[in-house]
Amino acid sequence: MPSSTAVRTVIVASLRHGDATLDSTAHALRISGRTLQRHLERMGTSHSKILDEVRLEIACRLLADTSKRLSDIAEFLGYTNASSFSRAFVRLMKIQPIVYRRQQRGRKHDRSLVRRRSHPTNPLNDS
Repeated sequence: MPSSTAVRTVIVASLRHGDATLDSTAHALRISGRTLQRHLERMGTSHSKILDEVRLEIACRLLADTSKRLSDIAEFLGYTNASSFSRAFVRLMKIQPIVYRRQQRGRKHDRSLVRRRSHPTNPLNDS
């Protein structure tokens, strides 16, 4: 039986092709949809839970590291539109995707300022 890592890997690949269904995942793993479902239940999870986790990880990365529009991220992750993506993101993260993006960019900016201040060739460095 496939590991949860193998299932996640197939789901990531399936998202790229626009078909991250239970049946497509099972087909890629060369087992039946029902067998995959039972296997995941025994592992204490489900295809939809893993799909949500994978989508959330990718969404967080895209929001933090790119300037892609929400509608483009939603489409890439297989949501019908930006609002269904936003609702799912809020359900899982308890924060709007735009607010999350702003926070992540603020943190990156703060980290880059700290690096510049501590760099010995920086003229603003007091040491």
